[in-house]
Amino acid sequence: MTLAPETTDLKVQLQLADGWFTVCDLSALLPGRGVAALLPDGRQVALFRDRAGELYAIDNRDPFGGAAVLSRGLTGTHRGRPFVASPLLKQRFDLRTGECLDDESVRVATYGVRAR
Repeated sequence: MTLAPETTDLKVQLQLADGWFTVCDLSALLPGRGVAALLPDGRQVALFRDRAGELYAIDNRDPFGGAAVLSRGLTGTHRGRPFVASPLLKQRFDLRTGECLDDESVRVATYGVRAR
């Protein structure tokens, strides 16, 4: 199946402490695949778009392995919760809350995200 390219000028924006920060074009986010972006303060964020068009943004750093790799993880759902599984040790992180589904004491930061 061939998907038609998006013909929209929408930009993906993250909510930071000082307002909304434009990260990329919406067309850069393919359903089921992550994209990493660098924030002004040097942190990295992992952005995801699901097949329904919902957007998610979490910290890109895997708290277990320490590497900035969550944007390269596999996405899925568990009991209705969208997650990304780290490519390192496979821990799953809820894309809405940042909670680790495999160790409730660990979580990653989440960000407000929108397309405008």
